[in-house]
Amino acid sequence: MANIVRKNNALSFFDDFFDDFFTPTRRNTSCMKTDIIEKDDGYELQVDVPGFDKDDVKVSLDNGYLTIEAKTEKENKDEDKETHYVKRERYVGASARSFYVGEDISEEDIQANYDKGVIKLFIPKQGTNVKEKKYIEIK
Repeated sequence: MANIVRKNNALSFFDDFFDDFFTPTRRNTSCMKTDIIEKDDGYELQVDVPGFDKDDVKVSLDNGYLTIEAKTEKENKDEDKETHYVKRERYVGASARSFYVGEDISEEDIQANYDKGVIKLFIPKQGTNVKEKKYIEIK
C-alpha cells in the first residue's frame, strides 16, 4: 500500500520497507496447499489449485511419485500492453507439487476429482502393483 500513497515525513522509508517486507511473494501465493486425510483403506489428498481450470491441471505417477502440475497463461497479451496495472496479484505461470506414494501404487489405483478449485485424490494404502516376493533356491 505504501507504493500507492506516499507519506511526507522522515519515517516513510521505514513504512515502505515493512510494507514490502510483509507482502507475500509470488512463490508463497502459488503454493498448492494440501490436506491429507487418512481413511481406513487409503489416503485422501485435497489440493487447492485456485484460479486453475480442470484442463490446466495434470496429475502423473512416476517411480512412486505422484505429481500435480498446474499451468495457466495470460489470455490476451495485447490488452496487457494497453492496461496500466497499479498492482497485480493474480498468479500467472506454473506450479507443481510431488508426493511419494510408493511403488506398489499404479495409475489405475488412484481416483481423482476436481471441484471448485480443489483436486481430491484417493490413494489406497495397498496398491495393485505389488510385486511377488521371490525366493532364491539354495543348493
